[in-house]
Amino acid sequence: MKGQQLFHSFLPGVTAAVLTTQSAWAGTVKVGEVKTTSSPIVLTATDGKTSVVDNMNKQLPNTAVDSSPVLVPALDFHNLNVKSLGNHIVPEIAGVNHKSLPGDKIPKTVLPSSVTGTKLTELFEAKKCLRTKQNSQAALLLASTNCSPKNASSERLAQATTPTESETPNTLEQPVQNSETVTPAPTGSTETSEYLNPSPNPLLFPTKPEEVTVQGNQPITLAQALELAKRNNNELQVSILQLERSKGSLREQQAAFLPTVGLTGRITNSRSSSSTLQAKQTQRLNPNAPDAESDTSFTSEAQLRYDLYTSGRRNAAIREAEENIRIQELDVERQSEDIRLNVAREYYDLQQADEQVRISQSAVQNSEASLRDAQALERAGVGTRFDVLRSQVNLANAQQDLTNARSQQEIARRRLATRLNIPQSANITAADPVQLAGLWQETLEQSIVLAYQNRPELQQQLAQRNVSEQQRRQALASLGPQISLVASYDLLDVFNDNTNVSDGYSVGVQATLNLYDGGAAKARASQAKSNIAIAETNFSEQRNQIRFQVEQAYSTQRSNLENVQTANAALEQAKESLRLARLRFQAGVGTQTDVINSENDLTRSEGNRIRAILDYNRALTELQRYVTSRAFNK
Repeated sequence: MKGQQLFHSFLPGVTAAVLTTQSAWAGTVKVGEVKTTSSPIVLTATDGKTSVVDNMNKQLPNTAVDSSPVLVPALDFHNLNVKSLGNHIVPEIAGVNHKSLPGDKIPKTVLPSSVTGTKLTELFEAKKCLRTKQNSQAALLLASTNCSPKNASSERLAQATTPTESETPNTLEQPVQNSETVTPAPTGSTETSEYLNPSPNPLLFPTKPEEVTVQGNQPITLAQALELAKRNNNELQVSILQLERSKGSLREQQAAFLPTVGLTGRITNSRSSSSTLQAKQTQRLNPNAPDAESDTSFTSEAQLRYDLYTSGRRNAAIREAEENIRIQELDVERQSEDIRLNVAREYYDLQQADEQVRISQSAVQNSEASLRDAQALERAGVGTRFDVLRSQVNLANAQQDLTNARSQQEIARRRLATRLNIPQSANITAADPVQLAGLWQETLEQSIVLAYQNRPELQQQLAQRNVSEQQRRQALASLGPQISLVASYDLLDVFNDNTNVSDGYSVGVQATLNLYDGGAAKARASQAKSNIAIAETNFSEQRNQIRFQVEQAYSTQRSNLENVQTANAALEQAKESLRLARLRFQAGVGTQTDVINSENDLTRSEGNRIRAILDYNRALTELQRYVTSRAFNK
């Protein structure tokens, strides 16, 4: 008797499923009337979170399938009106035969309604990003990813909605905007909280546990992260200090154009040995003779020296200092670009870690639901212990993945916090949504030329070559004549001599010429000449490396852009697969396990789409770095 009840309860669902999957039969089979019976052992659910345990010993309501001598044609069986009869109850499904309606009453678009109670306004907003067409495929993908849903539930409209013509998996018609080449940094306010500013004392370090205890998480955008790195990053601060040091070296070399002035003064009390000896000899003859007298005198001298001619040594030293400043300025720019790249990478890593935690949490929830279903089926006598053990293993694996994902999330947060040099007690989270950061409009050839024109590394090699050239000139200048103007003025006053202070002066021109230094100057010039050749070789190598970097980044961002399109299509297919799994389950021919598996597939598809978008953002950031932002700030 129970077998007959089960057969009759599954009959209408089998009929609907067959008509759905075998559309060719729809035009030939005629059904007059179908009656259904229910059984208390039939297990039903309408959503992935509903456990079989919640539906134990609940009878299915009688459902009626409207039929006619000619069933719904195969090509028009796309829209289903789903009427919810309550929680945990299979809804009524009524097919709509469009060919039986007048032409002016055929619905152009059937608004999908969610069994779980999604608002119609949210559905309109979710569909708004699927209407407008544009010619640019890249801009279309930008709009498709930036039309992000308000929450995760709106991403899953296909889980409990019925399909329309616009919901086919291959449809990617999205509204786009006029896109230009942009930096990965999002626009918006870059103001950051004072809470994230580090201590002004770089030598301060915590001595108590509460000083390193994280007080809370501060959400920041990528633009704010870049601003914090610009202010606080230690590596950038070191480069700026090195630039200031080079400027001081230039001022030192420029001082050679000015004369040097010195002043010396001395007070001495002296007694010569000859006068002492003479006084002693006199005292032998005359014991009353005085001792030898000492003389006290004051002398001072002022010197002035000015190099009139240095054989080019002075000018070469100044030009060397100027080129060193240029090298340091370019190094600050290079360091800024590297920091911008590293901050963007680590910010995207944090976004991916956050999404991985969300995906792992969803997997744990699905595994828990599968375990409850398996245990319920085992208690009902229709499941096996093997299914329960398999579900327990899947749940344990999902929990381990969640634990690892949370660990990686915390590591990503602290890595970015270290890069930004925020206080010890502060922590940060990503506030930006996962979306395409921009589009690259330049061709590969234009990108390579822009990189050649703007990369600081190339200009650094040219500046280094100039430094070596000036060092060579300084070495050779030491072999040439050196002409200087020398002047001095001196004063002399001997105490107790009853005379006034006497003075004197001297003015002259001094010329020196190094006739032989053992070849040291020529050896220094030869070393500088070798350094010139090294700089030229490094320039050639750096040029080839820059071309490869641009080509690699350009190819990577193009392929990742295509991966975004593929991930979007896979996501739509996963939604459609979940919709069909729910339809089969509602019809009684599928299982809740199929629904949960489809939910897992949808979760993985969402993860793949997020990874594709973030990989594209990383590639775009690298391309922007290898061309440098200076190319777009002119």
